[in-house]
Amino acid sequence: MQRTIPLHEIAFLDIETAAVYPSFESMPEAWQQLWRRKSVGFRDPEPPEDSYRKAGIYAEFGKVICIVVAIPDRFGAIQYEVFDDPDEATLLRSFGLFLHTAFRSGRKWLCAHNGKEFDFPFIARRMLVNGLPLPDALDTAGRKPWEVQHLDTMELWKFGDYKAFTSLTLLAQLFNLPSPKDDLDGSMVGETYWVEQDLPRIVRYCRKDVETLVQVYLRMRGNMVGATLL
Repeated sequence: MQRTIPLHEIAFLDIETAAVYPSFESMPEAWQQLWRRKSVGFRDPEPPEDSYRKAGIYAEFGKVICIVVAIPDRFGAIQYEVFDDPDEATLLRSFGLFLHTAFRSGRKWLCAHNGKEFDFPFIARRMLVNGLPLPDALDTAGRKPWEVQHLDTMELWKFGDYKAFTSLTLLAQLFNLPSPKDDLDGSMVGETYWVEQDLPRIVRYCRKDVETLVQVYLRMRGNMVGATLL
């Protein structure tokens, strides 16, 4: 595990994503063809109309619908920033400005669960799709691995091991923390967004994930009490 980093130097985040289009049938023909090609390579092939429920996890076919960030201060109290504009470009522009301001004022690290494989690259790709400049905190091009100031609780839990994915929910159970999945889980986000059109519910779910992320990180650093949530 890496050296202990002061909590106030870390911004903890989670994102929720959904497919760009509400259904396979609603996509333009060119995009339908591209999804067909993409889905052929899936481990368990399905008709593209069915496999499209997975589109939200691919930055080429999905979009960011909310980002929640936990911001600890020097005393352990945590405040939250929520980015959930219906327009993805506006959402990401606001988030990019937040990163620029936060990191300029002394915050140096981003932390997410499975962030190195999902959250960080997904945000970066969608920023490029929307014609936005990459914030320095997400621009990893040309940097050596130890120069990229990203923390990933799933990676920290591996301790160098390469075994399968360990979910945030499982780590919460291990550390006797409340489950963040008491209302939604990731498989329900797309329907909640497109069918129920209930973005506030998704934001609440995302915030619970971030609250759990912070507490899991603290447990992994030996803090059995945790931070104060505001």
